[in-house]
Amino acid sequence: MNLKPYMDFASDLAYRAGRITLGYFNVGVRPDYKADDTPVTAADRAAEVFIRDELEKAYPSHTILGEEFGESVGQANNFRWIIDPIDGTKSFMRGIPLYGVLIGLEIEGVVRVGAAYFPGTDEMLCAADGEGAWWNGRRAHVSTESSTERAWVCFTNVRNMERHGRGQAWERINKAVYAMRGWGDAYGYLAVATGRAEAMLDPVMAIWDCGPFPVILKEAGGYFGSWDGRDGHLHGEALACNSALLPEMLDLIKGE
Repeated sequence: MNLKPYMDFASDLAYRAGRITLGYFNVGVRPDYKADDTPVTAADRAAEVFIRDELEKAYPSHTILGEEFGESVGQANNFRWIIDPIDGTKSFMRGIPLYGVLIGLEIEGVVRVGAAYFPGTDEMLCAADGEGAWWNGRRAHVSTESSTERAWVCFTNVRNMERHGRGQAWERINKAVYAMRGWGDAYGYLAVATGRAEAMLDPVMAIWDCGPFPVILKEAGGYFGSWDGRDGHLHGEALACNSALLPEMLDLIKGE
């Protein structure tokens, strides 16, 4: 299957949705709060409506799963688009530019196409199986750093580590690595895929928050999956890492 047309379509769609979000960015937009106390803004809703409309026009038989409006099942349900119109809404609503528009295409349960656009920094990251990973038109590669003593590790929310039973693993990693930086949400995964950080950890992860990243990290030469080494986006948690450091990171997590 030629996946490049899907990659090009997803990239263009993420870019155009991202430009919509900029119309709401850093102008004092007020959020609403969902039942789980996470925020949602008019920008989230407008971008997701736009993405859904374009997907329905281009691929009317495909299934669509989005954070704000749920799942619409198409006849070709082995093709499922996974979308997050704004990953990093908390950053977005405070005028912090480290948020992204995420689009992934899952084919028979495996993410094979992905695009992540970061409007605030104008960075496009995309990939498809066999097509490589691309960062603003050039190849994206994870770093080659193999020592935790020089590793940079990203995270989203320190409090979640303890809440989700990862406190001790977090402490081991924190003591072992060179630098910890809270470049969280999707931006941390961008940093790993482009070699600017060695690892990114989230102890809790919804599938729309990571839709494009399994294929992006794989094509960039790295790993995306669970904290115990299982590839993919369906584990409820996420670890991204370069290949050189992955065995040591998994050992730190396990306490070995």
